[in-house]
Amino acid sequence: MSRARDANRFIAAAGWAEAQVSHLAGDASNRTYKRLRHPGGTRAVLMDAPPEKGEDVRPFVQIAKHLTALGLSAPEIYHCDPVQGFLLIEDLGDSLFTREIAADPARENPLYEAAVDVLTTLHRAPPPDVPAYDAATTAPLAALAYDWYQFGATGTVDDTAKAQFCALFHDLIAPYDGALDVLIQRDYHAENLLWLPNRTGAARVGLLDFQDAMRGHRAYDLVSVLQDARRDVPTATEQEMKTRFIAQNQLDAETFDAAYALFGLQRNLRILGVFARLCLRDRKPHYVDLLPRVWGHVQTNLKHPKLAEMAVALKADLPAPTPDLLARLKTQGGAWAGR
Repeated sequence: MSRARDANRFIAAAGWAEAQVSHLAGDASNRTYKRLRHPGGTRAVLMDAPPEKGEDVRPFVQIAKHLTALGLSAPEIYHCDPVQGFLLIEDLGDSLFTREIAADPARENPLYEAAVDVLTTLHRAPPPDVPAYDAATTAPLAALAYDWYQFGATGTVDDTAKAQFCALFHDLIAPYDGALDVLIQRDYHAENLLWLPNRTGAARVGLLDFQDAMRGHRAYDLVSVLQDARRDVPTATEQEMKTRFIAQNQLDAETFDAAYALFGLQRNLRILGVFARLCLRDRKPHYVDLLPRVWGHVQTNLKHPKLAEMAVALKADLPAPTPDLLARLKTQGGAWAGR
């Protein structure tokens, strides 16, 4: 009750005490969201990010200001209480890319073209002062596939295999540490992108869930949106968007493809572990249903010739997400809450 009281006080201090409040869908974090409708018709969104649960609104504010300064459509910040963890932000609507494409599949490519254009615009500017998504960070995050997916699938973590994986992965990704020169939003995918047709250019794409942004490689957000854990992006669309991005940024295709596969592998191994953890520890078993698609992305990236040794290692270490394995993960939902 005290959290609700604090939220009401924050809303009142922002001048929205008379607003009608309704719940909005949350995400995999401890943040929750509510839509506020002012009697005059104006709308806003309340972000409730409890500091005692590890949440911090300040990175969201920092990155939102950076994005809007570049002419991109991050939500405007109306009111902020970083101590208690409340934000009142612009309501960018409900036109998520996933909904727009479901309503009219012919719009898929144009929407993804707009998403690519956002990244090209973003990458033309130097990143703000944020941590680097470097080898020392990415290798342990990829190893979450061992910590949680392998653990849930087999009942144990093969520490020797995990150590060998980390060493090999670190050696593969460390050469890219000198090319971490753009801001990566890290959750850049169709359920975090909104279509804003009344705006122009790259600003037609509304941006959400970027508070974990870091300084990283320009392939990362592209592979995030094209190898989506939550929806299937046609292979032809993925290739067309890669080609568009490479041309816009005058990149060497062969060099970029290698980076795309490696960072795609890193991202999808991390997601494999995170989704397993959400089931095993956090009692969110529906994330298990997404594992086969994520596994498919892992296998696609491992086909790159430069990842041949890694492909052999992962084939030996991680079992495929068969229906029996997925059911077994679900039966353990919440069983490892203290782990």
